[in-house]
Amino acid sequence: MNIADLRKSYEKAELSEDASHADPLQQFDQWLKEAIAAEVPEPNAMTLATVGSDLRPSTRVVLIKGYDARGIVWYTNYQSRKGRELAGNPFAALQFHWVELERVVRIEGRVEKTSDEESDAYFHSRPLDSRIGAWASPQSEVIESRTVLVTNAAKYGAQFLLKPPRPPHWGGYRLVPDTWQFWQGRKSRLHDRLRYRLDGGAWVRERLAP
Repeated sequence: MNIADLRKSYEKAELSEDASHADPLQQFDQWLKEAIAAEVPEPNAMTLATVGSDLRPSTRVVLIKGYDARGIVWYTNYQSRKGRELAGNPFAALQFHWVELERVVRIEGRVEKTSDEESDAYFHSRPLDSRIGAWASPQSEVIESRTVLVTNAAKYGAQFLLKPPRPPHWGGYRLVPDTWQFWQGRKSRLHDRLRYRLDGGAWVRERLAP
C-alpha cells in the first residue's frame, strides 16, 4: 500500500457560525463533553508544543486536568524539557484531535504556573504510585536503564511511605488562551474552520479557509 493513497471522507458533522458559541470556552466545553460521551480514546489527551532558546519546536502529549475562564491546566515536572523551554519562552500551543468525531481544537497563548495551592491539591489527589513516580523520574534526563527508575521509586517509597509531599520541581501550568481554532472535517476537503481571537478584550469569531 502506498501511504500517499490513504484517503478518508469526513462526513460526520458540520460547524457553522449560527450553531457555534460566541465564547470559545463554551464551544470547547461542549466538544470535550461530546468527546467524553462518545467514549473516544483518551479525550483528555492534548499535544503541547513549546519552543526552546535554539528556536527548535518540540511536542509531547500531556493530559488536561482542568479548564475555566482562566485557561487550560496540566501538571508536569518543571525541570523537564518542556519546563525549561517554557521558562525561557512562556508561549505555547495545545491541540486536541478527536479522530472518531473528525474534530480538532487548537489553542494558543501565554503559559504561567498554577499556584502552589492548586498544585498541592492536585498532587495529593493522585494515586500513591503516581506521587512516588513524580519523585522517581528525572524527566527528560538521560538514564542508564529502567533500573534507575525502579530503584528511585523504591527509595522514595521507603522514605515517604503513604504520604509523599509534592516535589518542589513538580506542579501545574495554565495556558491563558488568546487564540482558539475549531476544525470540523467536511466532505471534499471543504472543512469547517472557525477561529476565535482576542481583540480589545472581546472574542472575535471568524471563518478560515481550510
